[in-house]
Amino acid sequence: MLEQRIQQHFIDSADLKYQSAEPLSKPIAAAVQAILASVTSGGKVLTCGNGGSAADAQHFAAEFVGRFERERPELGAIALTTDSSILTAIGNDYGYNAIFAKQVRALGAPGDVLLAISSSGNSPNVLAAIVAAHEREMTVIALTGRGGGQMGRALRETDVHVCVPHERTARIQEVHILAIHCICDGVDTQLLGEQDVPT
Repeated sequence: MLEQRIQQHFIDSADLKYQSAEPLSKPIAAAVQAILASVTSGGKVLTCGNGGSAADAQHFAAEFVGRFERERPELGAIALTTDSSILTAIGNDYGYNAIFAKQVRALGAPGDVLLAISSSGNSPNVLAAIVAAHEREMTVIALTGRGGGQMGRALRETDVHVCVPHERTARIQEVHILAIHCICDGVDTQLLGEQDVPT
């Protein structure tokens, strides 16, 4: 029984990824282009999310600053989820909804990108970060699910929305990490050219 349940998780995840490939390829490609335009002009990516999405934000920053699968010059990315002193100071003085927005205002500049991650699309502190990014003339790339929620409605025409067509958080997050890997690979391919990566 347990093994069948585990197998079903694999099947459901694979099915959603297969169903998402066509509708999400265009916005993911747009995300690659937005990030490429920023980093090749001296910009950087700020990224944020809560819980599993915080882990995804840190995962992205690590692969951007370090490397993804190929050696290349370092690229600028900062996960706004990692500095416990900043997070607790802002949370204590201004409230949890301000923890990302104040960092975006402090660190963001015109031409930078905010990678905002929320499986529901309704995280108040991520929404506040989007508002702050717009104030700083940054492009927003939103990774969401469940129809996009309030984040989908907060985006501008120049922003990019990668919305996973599913309701279940675990499945949405599994596609989010695949989308992040596609973005990293796409940026590397645009910078370095096509190349087979050892499997």
